[in-house]
Amino acid sequence: MILFGMPVVQILLFGFALTNEVKDSPIVVVDYARDEASQSIITRLGASRYFKLERNVLSQKELIQSFRDGKIKAAVVFPDHFNENLEHMNKAQIQILADASDPNTATLVTNYVSAIVRDYLSDRMELMAVPYQIIPEVRMLYNPQLLGAPNFVPGVMALVLMLVCVMMTAISIVKEKEMGTMEVLLVSPFQPFLVILSKAIPYIALSLVNLGAILTLSTFLLELPVRGSLMLLIGESTLFIICCLSLGILISIKAKSQQVAMMISLVGMFLPTVLFSGYMFPIENMPLPLQIISNIVPSKWYYIIVKSVMIKGVGFMYIWRETLVLIGITIVFLLISLKSFKIRLE
Repeated sequence: MILFGMPVVQILLFGFALTNEVKDSPIVVVDYARDEASQSIITRLGASRYFKLERNVLSQKELIQSFRDGKIKAAVVFPDHFNENLEHMNKAQIQILADASDPNTATLVTNYVSAIVRDYLSDRMELMAVPYQIIPEVRMLYNPQLLGAPNFVPGVMALVLMLVCVMMTAISIVKEKEMGTMEVLLVSPFQPFLVILSKAIPYIALSLVNLGAILTLSTFLLELPVRGSLMLLIGESTLFIICCLSLGILISIKAKSQQVAMMISLVGMFLPTVLFSGYMFPIENMPLPLQIISNIVPSKWYYIIVKSVMIKGVGFMYIWRETLVLIGITIVFLLISLKSFKIRLE
């Protein structure tokens, strides 16, 4: 399976499903003009395969809310008298706002919007034979300098915590089996829950130390401070750590040897975290089955939480859905682990 199956899977994933191109990126339009020219450009944006026109908003508050919710990648704002300025002054302005917490996607989205505007302008000049000009004013939100750290640091946090937590706990219980010390634990008066808890607590402490090191380096070395609540970020990170530990314990209970547990934790967790968290490849570009699969990957939800709190500076009211998903995944892993834990060795 590894020799012949993995090359086929990698070719299909990297060649077909995973791409850095922009497809069906959600955008909104703020149309103060509501004239012929603005409606024509909006129609072109909606017809493009690059964008998915979510809705039109009419207020600045709604626009900021859409960006903070993380449901849109960009917004196009048409000012009042847009068509009138084109006809009488031969030039007009539009504003393009992009979520630059992912600088690569933001750059591609703004370039595609600008290209569609240029195409409209070219077609209009051919019909009217008048030198029109539309000047796009581009504004990058949350990361105006288009630095890589705002996208890199949350992804590394999700990857490091996932691998360390899962891999360390994955070999904990199976190691007791191989060393023959599991019999001592099984004849002790401890409940299975306490045995599992005793394996998780040390790694929770070590993972929190890793978290502190990452946040310290990102703040002082990469100049990427936490814009939101630090306590909220630590709390959400602790929840993610517990989720990863519960998954590692489940792997440890099911595996027959340390080598098997190590292989499952490395291969089984590294690839989903890289591919399906949204860290390297936009999830909205993937086929629908892969988008559905990504919903069961805990690092996807943690990556969204870290970007929202650390980069956008939002509060709990914007990430409560992702938090509930992580809590649900953690409970499922813990229940399966407790049910699978056998008090008798085979």
